[in-house]
Amino acid sequence: MWLINSSIGRKVVMSVTGIALILFLTFHGCMNIVALFSGEAYNMICELLGANWYAVVATLGLAALAVIHIVFAFILTAQNRTARGSERYAVTDKPAKVEWASQNMLVLGIIVVLGLLLHLFNFWYNMMFAEIAGFTNGHLPSDGFAFIVDTFGNPVYVILYVIWLCAIWFHLTHGFWSAMQTLGISGKIWFQRWKVIGNIYVTLLFLAFLVVVLAFAFKCAPSLC
Repeated sequence: MWLINSSIGRKVVMSVTGIALILFLTFHGCMNIVALFSGEAYNMICELLGANWYAVVATLGLAALAVIHIVFAFILTAQNRTARGSERYAVTDKPAKVEWASQNMLVLGIIVVLGLLLHLFNFWYNMMFAEIAGFTNGHLPSDGFAFIVDTFGNPVYVILYVIWLCAIWFHLTHGFWSAMQTLGISGKIWFQRWKVIGNIYVTLLFLAFLVVVLAFAFKCAPSLC
């Protein structure tokens, strides 16, 4: 199948799964903003998205998208390194038109994956998995607000999350326009436009997550008053 066996096909899979993950992050970011204004409203959403069958199915689908995206990223990186051969060890000047994020997508990807594992431990494990397994870890599984307060009340977690979010920002600013280019949506005219649109969109998404982390870290969210 060309989607798996060809380089272009793998890039298409990467682009489609990447866009799907960006859409999920958009929903997740909007959900997090709710916690700034009402802990009760946020917990209502958490309860709705608890261990219900549709939430579990959606979570499995999301996990499949993430795994496919990560696996194909490593395959493409290995493929590119193999294609370059011994040339990758040659000392060359940094290309003027190549973005830093483009040159460091593997490193950024590893940071994103490690941050994801930390995030799953702090929230998914203590919430959805705890509800399915029938245990509690200090709070009710549906009390997502309490887990936010606990997590971002820890300075170490705050620093780790800020680093993680910065890595996501760099990863997505490159990945957004790259996906559009791979899917053929980006022509000569729209190439720069997609870059601008992507940078604005990803930055707003980044700020949506960052403001929640910092608001709870400094206890200045209205819902904490």
